[in-house]
Amino acid sequence: MIHRNIQLFTAAVILVMSAAVMAAPQIGEPAPDFSVVDTKGKVHSLSDYAGKTVVLEWTNHECPFVAKHYGAGNMQDQQRTARNDHDVVWLSVISSKPGAQGHISPQRSDELTAERDAYPNAVLIDESGEMGHAYDARVTPHMYIIDADGILRYMGGIDSIPSADQDDIPEATQYVMVALDEMAAGEAVSQTTTRPYGCTVKY
Repeated sequence: MIHRNIQLFTAAVILVMSAAVMAAPQIGEPAPDFSVVDTKGKVHSLSDYAGKTVVLEWTNHECPFVAKHYGAGNMQDQQRTARNDHDVVWLSVISSKPGAQGHISPQRSDELTAERDAYPNAVLIDESGEMGHAYDARVTPHMYIIDADGILRYMGGIDSIPSADQDDIPEATQYVMVALDEMAAGEAVSQTTTRPYGCTVKY
């Protein structure tokens, strides 16, 4: 009986682990759908943006790596280029739970967006962490590009130099911008997965 119970427990663990592996996002596969409220109280789902390219940006205003790109205007420039030149939907995502570092009220988030002259379509408040876990978002910033068919085309870092120094930005390869340019030209994304760097998401 004990042996049988061990077998059943082992099988259950394998099933759970397999489900977790299957749930992880994969390049070239449909991106996980989500339904998350934004700072204005509106619910956003990936399925709402069928036919549009979507960029997801995990963010934490207290993270020095996020501050690097916003302080230099790099993130804002990418948001504007993506939206104005490529008709992209750009969603910033905050997955910090209440009380955790990086958690921010919707009102303060809107104030910060205005203060930084940021240009996302919306800021999503993923307090449950469900969306973050679905995408395996681990750091801020962690970036994802989903094409018009809902297929994940890029995931990883915003650029190639993992530092908090603004002076490194001009020398870095801007992975998100490169990928969007390649997609706009009808080309395959040359670097689909890169190592993200930043502050750990506080689920």
